[in-house]
Amino acid sequence: MSFPRPVLRSASRSVFAAAFRVRAPIRNATAVRYNSSTPGPAKNNSLVYAAVGLALLGGGYYYYSSNIVKPKPAALSKPFVPTYEDYKKVYNKVADSLDAGEYDDGSYGPVLIRLAWHASGTYDAKTNSGGSSGATMRFMPESGHGANNGLDIARNVLEPIHAEFPWISYGDLWTLGGVCAVQEMGGPTIKWRPGRADADASSCTPDGRLPDGAKGADHIRDIFYRMGFNDQEIVALAGAHALGRCHTNRSGFEGPWTFAPTYLTNDYYTLLLNDKWHWKKWNGPAQYEDDKTKSLMMLPADMALVKDKNLKKYVEKYAKSQDAFFEDFAKAFSKLLELGVSFKPGQEYWEFPVSS
Repeated sequence: MSFPRPVLRSASRSVFAAAFRVRAPIRNATAVRYNSSTPGPAKNNSLVYAAVGLALLGGGYYYYSSNIVKPKPAALSKPFVPTYEDYKKVYNKVADSLDAGEYDDGSYGPVLIRLAWHASGTYDAKTNSGGSSGATMRFMPESGHGANNGLDIARNVLEPIHAEFPWISYGDLWTLGGVCAVQEMGGPTIKWRPGRADADASSCTPDGRLPDGAKGADHIRDIFYRMGFNDQEIVALAGAHALGRCHTNRSGFEGPWTFAPTYLTNDYYTLLLNDKWHWKKWNGPAQYEDDKTKSLMMLPADMALVKDKNLKKYVEKYAKSQDAFFEDFAKAFSKLLELGVSFKPGQEYWEFPVSS
């Protein structure tokens, strides 16, 4: 340990002065004169004086070293561990960001649900790859996959929130954003828990893992069975098509599925089952439009749900009961958001109250 030089210097002066004050009376007290060849105590006295000086110097050093205030080591900062209340603040910020003004039908909610869906729906149960943990849609080539066209809008909506709460992973933010959008648009409460870790571009998933709206029941089952879903869960998740619309500059398709594309209901099923539909005459890809208003659309993948006998029975179930739809959708959507995520043992689920 180092000490201020002035302190040591003054201490040394005091010690040596004390040593010489001891020595002087001894010289005056003796009448014997000694030279270098004279035997006697002179040399021994010098050793005594030196020893006394060193002892006093050591004592002074100990005194000053014992009384100097020593700086305390800096306290180690504890790592930040977010709580339920911290995630609730993030949820509320997302809710405050849903109002879209001139965008689509006035809400970013549907595109945030699509972001959460597409970030999670890349999961492959056989290889245990993909899913919401990683948030690899931030990188090419995944961000450029055809199924993800337009999702930069959703990511940009959430980016300022991530800047305000940098401790949250993108995977947690995107999925919590989807939960918020479902609930704030009239949907059921979705159980959610954090724990997704972000990855780099090396973990990007291959193209082709997400559903293609232009295809039929076999394709739908291939996609959803790969993730670990059954027929009932497939139809329940399809109910999210009650929200939002298609865009020609993204998927090639155009139009909303329902008359209230910013409010989650079971209208998707009632319209799909009860309305009359025909092929739309236009220059775009094959899609259906309703006979009555010609303002709604259905994709070939949507119509496959009523053409397939086993899938149709769940369409009928949810068309009869919105409560049944909400119950099954909440379970399936929560499961979707957790595919491939490694949570801590016993980690509890959280529910966030609607902010509006």
